[in-house]
Amino acid sequence: MLPSSARAIREAIAAGRVSAVEVCRAALTRIDTVDPSLNAFNLVDADRALASAAAIDRRRTAGEPLGPLAGVPVALKDNLCVRGMRTTASSRILERFVPPYDATAVARLEAAGAVVVGKTNCDEFAMGSSNENSACGPVRNPWAPDRTPGGSSGGSAAAVAAGCVPLALGSDTGGSIRQPAAFCGVVGLKPTYGRVSRYGLLAFASSLDQIGPIARTAADAALVLSVIAGVDRADATSSHEPVADFTPPPAVDVHGVRIGIPRAFVTSGVDAGVRRAFEAALETLRSAGASLVDIELPHAKYAIPVYYLVATAEASSNLARYDGVRYGYRSARAADASFRDMYSRTRDEGFGPEVKRRIMLGTYVLSAGYYDAFYLKAQQVRTLLRGDYQRAFEQVDVVAMPTSPIPPFRLGEKTADPLQMYLADVFTVSANLAGLPAISVPCGFVDGTLPVGLQLTGRMFDESTLLRIAEAYERLTAWHARTPSI
Repeated sequence: MLPSSARAIREAIAAGRVSAVEVCRAALTRIDTVDPSLNAFNLVDADRALASAAAIDRRRTAGEPLGPLAGVPVALKDNLCVRGMRTTASSRILERFVPPYDATAVARLEAAGAVVVGKTNCDEFAMGSSNENSACGPVRNPWAPDRTPGGSSGGSAAAVAAGCVPLALGSDTGGSIRQPAAFCGVVGLKPTYGRVSRYGLLAFASSLDQIGPIARTAADAALVLSVIAGVDRADATSSHEPVADFTPPPAVDVHGVRIGIPRAFVTSGVDAGVRRAFEAALETLRSAGASLVDIELPHAKYAIPVYYLVATAEASSNLARYDGVRYGYRSARAADASFRDMYSRTRDEGFGPEVKRRIMLGTYVLSAGYYDAFYLKAQQVRTLLRGDYQRAFEQVDVVAMPTSPIPPFRLGEKTADPLQMYLADVFTVSANLAGLPAISVPCGFVDGTLPVGLQLTGRMFDESTLLRIAEAYERLTAWHARTPSI
């Protein structure tokens, strides 16, 4: 296992105490050891990773300046394009797709010296909360192999928790970074919408998707965000908001921080063990000088239906491009078929059940006669929800909730009931609908081995406050330092 943080690895390499190749080999050995029981990786490219690490060592030997992530092994969710590396979104329809370009976030990581070791398993096209909707099979939670690691970035979270890599990238459309981070006992950050370029991210819901880091510590998450954030000419929705060094200051504390708690929203339907861990985390922050303020988010109860109207509508539009014509999978039964039959057979065979369900839901809500009743109404409530947060931030600096209302559940437990699966996202989808940054940090365990996450949501482009509070909380507790015994 790699015990060090990304910062410690970079410093050791820069000082010559260890080589980037040695670090890379250690990561690859760890993956070989634990991944057969986790299924966290769809692809490991050892040759490419070792070549990148060797290049870092040559630069250090030559006295050339090293980037802030020099020699740090990184894993990428398999919906991020990497030039020459198979990228599938864990879907049969893209099982042989090799992108001719890099996602902007990936290019920035590698420019900073990061060593990409492979692509991680995820729910197909990032659609899911358990990583069971993958054509590559489910990922298992390193803390409890019979449990889900969360989704859709379950492979990335499991890889970090199991010590395969200190850092990974995921994507978050409705909680897909934060929920698996909570279930695996690591840190997951969803930046403000537009903070990180989406160029090269296989689109699910374009107004909701955001790339972000999964790490062992808030400081490492801050380091990654400082590297990948910033405007990108290839993404018109990326923000021109200035990018600062997000690293929390050395003497960080929470004195004077106002933390809002929507009590009416977070008390109903929450597992008793999760509630105890959440309340204990709030008390820790209060004892350290933060003030707890009761707030109202009156439209938060509508967030799940709003999300599953907006997200499915955008998915229906985005996934129309996978048609068997230009690239990707084409049905073997399409050779003598009409264009319509080829299209239908390809999509029927190439997409899994959950993706089909969401495409059908989205197509329905966008169809003539239903658009105003469903999609337009959802967008109107989305605006009301954003207003709730704006009013809350007149009183508080961040809003606190459990990341998930339940601890990691058993594999197969919710697959027969999609509505129950969707409810696992009840506390996370609001941040995506409002475009706000949010972070999940480890805050305890249920039954001793099932991790619980504390979610903090902040003002637009105020990731610094989230990371500062998360860093302070880590100094007050030791939950983030615990690792699974795998």
